[in-house]
Amino acid sequence: MSIEVNNESGVSVDEAELVSLSRYVLEQLYIHPQAELSILLVDETAMEKLHVELMDEPGATDVLSVPMDELIPGTPGRPTPQGILGDIAVCPQVAEVQAKAAGHGLQDEMLLLTTHGLLHLLGYDHAEPAEKDEMFALQRELLTGFTGKEAPAETIQ
Repeated sequence: MSIEVNNESGVSVDEAELVSLSRYVLEQLYIHPQAELSILLVDETAMEKLHVELMDEPGATDVLSVPMDELIPGTPGRPTPQGILGDIAVCPQVAEVQAKAAGHGLQDEMLLLTTHGLLHLLGYDHAEPAEKDEMFALQRELLTGFTGKEAPAETIQ
């Protein structure tokens, strides 16, 4: 699996753990082992620009996902075809504020946001209540499986 992290945020984050988490999530969802993923950590100014360009919404947000090949989760006997998952942009500055409000650390929030972004790349959404229930349950299950502890409360904007 090709997972690239580019930290342009100016905030120190455990990038290796983000890669390990991403690999874990993608393996759990039977994504082809040669799939490609890019994680970009950006500051509030860059995130606000992306938020306006991609969503036509003002202000910095916590995480944005840009799917490329519209891959979806596979099964044990039928993994996802090889392809480019896409890009996830995460803003550690926004994550820091959310982590403090939720009572957990920045790295826990970064893991939560990365998992959330990955699920968006794979077609999950939370616009409707049933979709939200499904997505957030899977998000909790994946985070708990990766960390071995209860997943932090959702802080997603």
